[in-house]
Amino acid sequence: MNDRGPVKLDETSSRLAENVMHFAQFLRRAGLPIGTAQVLDAVQAMLTVGVTRRDEVYAALHATFVSRREHDELFALGFDTFWRDPFGATEAMSLLLPPSRMDQASQRKKGLPQRIKDAWRGPGPRSLPRHRPNAPAPPPEIEVDFRRTSSDEERLRGKDFEQMTAAEEAAVRKQLIGMRFPWRDLPTRRTKRALRGHRVDLRGTLHASRRSFGEPLGLRFLVRRTRPPPLVVLCDISGSMERYSRMVLHFLHALTNDRDRVEVFVFGTRLTHVTRALRHRDVDRAFEEVATAVQDWSGGTRLGQCLQAFHQDWSRRVLGQGAVLLLITDGLARDDVSLVAEAAQRIHLASRKVIWLNPLLRFDDFEPTAEGVAALLPHVDEHRPVHNLQSLASLAEALAR
Repeated sequence: MNDRGPVKLDETSSRLAENVMHFAQFLRRAGLPIGTAQVLDAVQAMLTVGVTRRDEVYAALHATFVSRREHDELFALGFDTFWRDPFGATEAMSLLLPPSRMDQASQRKKGLPQRIKDAWRGPGPRSLPRHRPNAPAPPPEIEVDFRRTSSDEERLRGKDFEQMTAAEEAAVRKQLIGMRFPWRDLPTRRTKRALRGHRVDLRGTLHASRRSFGEPLGLRFLVRRTRPPPLVVLCDISGSMERYSRMVLHFLHALTNDRDRVEVFVFGTRLTHVTRALRHRDVDRAFEEVATAVQDWSGGTRLGQCLQAFHQDWSRRVLGQGAVLLLITDGLARDDVSLVAEAAQRIHLASRKVIWLNPLLRFDDFEPTAEGVAALLPHVDEHRPVHNLQSLASLAEALAR
């Protein structure tokens, strides 16, 4: 029963309401926060608009199930999959088909995001349920509320990414997706009007004096506008950084969507600009775009050539206005070390601050004996570890300071 009173359903309407309930469970498994009140409102909306037009059904369910803009794309993919889109449902159903039929179905359309696939594999209907009068009622679903204790969360925050199981990695990714970052704004050259300040706004004062027939009753002032500094990230995706770079990319996805003026580059044997791909709100779609753009995953490292390419092609475009640069690498270069030192020095001079994130710092007996590490150290302002969730949280605090 809702605020509008009880709804009497006939046989057709009850099947429609059942499908809406299954669709809500499907979206909930995919990650959308949907409660019981929203399901009741969705049923009422479907009974109101009917099922004669697809766009009206989409608009009614979208209005009741989606409350945040970043959920739009996930809802659209889930709607096309569940309500039998000719391509989306075929792709989802291909997960349950034998390999011979799966290969034919997968050629029709690009793969669905992982969250939609996991939701389709999860408990619940694989397609629209068909009404069978004599069929036994399905067993009730039992939801178990599993919450980590404080000791488990503390252990997870301090555990090395390389030693985590698949379940622990999934838990850490969820925390990274929801991570937010406080930023300390810096003053710019532009100004704005204010009631108090150190610089008089002559134009604003004269304009305000027109109301008092030319008599300036009060002074107007100008203060500098503030804005967070640009952030540029160079992330190593070579073979020695594979486990760490995958987790760091989730951190960078949250970072890119939390603020503007963030530029992200990945490098192994070549330099690739992936900022536009990481701008997608849906993390699965973002990583699909990154995987398409990058051609040198888990390969060798040409640190000097990649730093030199960044300096020549990108530094003047992205290192202005006091930009902070994050360099994420273990420093194990395979090319000429002199290139590393020369390019790092030029990048350091063009940046407000260079922070080097090195997973090798997780070892207590770490020493900068490698040639690439020794070439980089003189040209960085901070040398920090990046091997667990705690190190990323500390980095967020350092960026805020």
